[in-house]
Amino acid sequence: MAVARTRAVARPIPRSRNPRLRVRAGIDPPDLPKPREEEKKHGDWFQMLLSRFNPISEKATNATVLDFEKPLVRKVAEENGVDVTEQIRELEDRAQQLRKETYSKLTPIQRLQVARHPNRPTFLDIALNITDKFVELHGDRAGYDDPALVCGIASIDNVSFMFMGHQKGRNTKENIYRNFGMPQPNGYRKALRFMRLADKFGFPIVTFVDTPGAYAGLKAEELGQGEAIAVNLREMFGFRVPIISIVIGEGGSGGALAIGCANRMLIMENAVYYVASPEACAAILWKSRDKAGLATEALKITPADLVKLKVMDEIVPEPLGAAHTDPMGAFPAVREAILRHWRELQPLSPVQMRADRYMKFRHIGVYAEHMVPGGQIEAVEAFRESLPGAKTKAGTYAPTQEEADYIEQMAERWRWWDSLLEDKKDIVNPPKAEHPGWLIPGFAEFAIGAAKAADARQARQGLEGESAAHANDAGIGTELDGGAEKNGAHGENGAHDEASFAETE
Repeated sequence: MAVARTRAVARPIPRSRNPRLRVRAGIDPPDLPKPREEEKKHGDWFQMLLSRFNPISEKATNATVLDFEKPLVRKVAEENGVDVTEQIRELEDRAQQLRKETYSKLTPIQRLQVARHPNRPTFLDIALNITDKFVELHGDRAGYDDPALVCGIASIDNVSFMFMGHQKGRNTKENIYRNFGMPQPNGYRKALRFMRLADKFGFPIVTFVDTPGAYAGLKAEELGQGEAIAVNLREMFGFRVPIISIVIGEGGSGGALAIGCANRMLIMENAVYYVASPEACAAILWKSRDKAGLATEALKITPADLVKLKVMDEIVPEPLGAAHTDPMGAFPAVREAILRHWRELQPLSPVQMRADRYMKFRHIGVYAEHMVPGGQIEAVEAFRESLPGAKTKAGTYAPTQEEADYIEQMAERWRWWDSLLEDKKDIVNPPKAEHPGWLIPGFAEFAIGAAKAADARQARQGLEGESAAHANDAGIGTELDGGAEKNGAHGENGAHDEASFAETE
C-alpha cells in the first residue's frame, strides 16, 4: 500500500506595506503608543517632584507598634510556656538608651531631616491640641484664600489669641492642596488682614512657622510675592499687641520671616531656621547639591546656634525621639512656652511693645570691624584681648589707640554731616523729610525711658492726691500763706514735669 508523503514548506509571513505595523524582535507591539521625546522631557520635572511620594515598595524597618499590640509577644510566649518578660524589659531599656544617644548628638544635616519628617506635627495638629477652642478664618478680602497659610482665633485658659501658621500635608493629595506649605501672596495678605484684626481688638498674635519658603512660581510673582512679604515685614513692627513666633518644622527665607517679626521667637528642639535651604546654598556656592551637608553646618541653622546668635530666644523641648514619635508629649511644652511669654509681654504699654520688638531685631547678629587673615580668627581675637586698650574723648573703649583715633574721626564726620543737614547749604537736593525716628540708634531706649518716666509721674501724682485727701478728712489745716507757697511749689514741679515730658515726646 503506497503512503503519500507530504513535505511541509514554511511560507514566508507577508510583509506589511505599512512600516508602523511591522513587528521585529526587541520592539514593542504596534498597539502600544510611543511617547514623544518632547513630551517625556516636559514631564520629567513633575515626575521627579512626585517620586518622593510614590507608594512604599519595601517593608518599613521602623514600623510603629500600637499600644494594644505590645502585649501580643508576651501572650504568645505565655501560651508556649516561655517567660520573656525580663528579655523584653532589657531590649526596651537598650532601645531607649540608643535612642537617647542618637538624638543627643545629631549632626546639622540629620536635624534637618528630622525637621522635614512627614509625620512631624503640623500647625493644625498643634492648634487643635493646645487650645480649648479654635475657629479657622478664611479669605484676604480680595477674592483669594490660600490653604498653605491657615489663620484662626484660638482660646487658651479663657484668653483669646490670633493663631496663624504654615500648613503642610500628610500625603501627596494634601501636599498638592497645601502647596507643600509654600504660601502664595494672597496667603500673606490673608495673614496681614487677621493681624490687623487682632491689633484692633487687642488679641495677642501667635505665629507657627513651618515652610521651606514662599512659593516662587510665575503666578506668585505676577501677584506680587515680594511686595506682599515686604508689607508684612513693615506692618508687623507697628502692631501694639504682643507677637510670639515659634518654629515647629523648617523656617525658610522670607516666607518664614513674613509672619515671624515677633517680640519673642521660639524654636522647637528639632526644628531649623535658615535664609536659604542647604541644597540651594550648596548649588550656589559649590555648584553641586551634594555639598548640602557642608552647607548645613556653615549656615548655622540648628536651635543651639540660633540661640547663641540671639536669633531665637528659647528652645522648646521635645520628647525623646523627636515630636514625630510622640506628638502628644510635645504639645504641653508648646502651650506652656506660649502662655509664659505672653504673661511676660502683657504688662508692656503699646509704645514699649513696639520698642521691644524693634530692639529684638536690632540686637541680632555679631560683627567685628577689623580685618582678620583667613583661618586666624581665634588667634587675632586672643591678641586683641591681650592689648592694654584705649578710650576716646567720649569714653568709648577701643583695643588700640589707632582705633580710638579712627572712632573719633568717624564721629567727627557724622557731626559734620548733621551740620550739613541742618544748614542745607552744601546739599544740591536737600531731603524733604526727616530721618525716621525708629531707625536712629538709641531711639528705642529713649522711647522706653520716656514711657517709664510718664508712668512714674502718674504714680507719684496719684500718691500725692491720696495723701491730700486723707489730710482733708482728718481736719489738718495749714496757714494760707504756707499753703500758697506749697501749692506754688507743687505747681512749679508739675509744670517742670510737663515741660520735661513734652521735650521727651
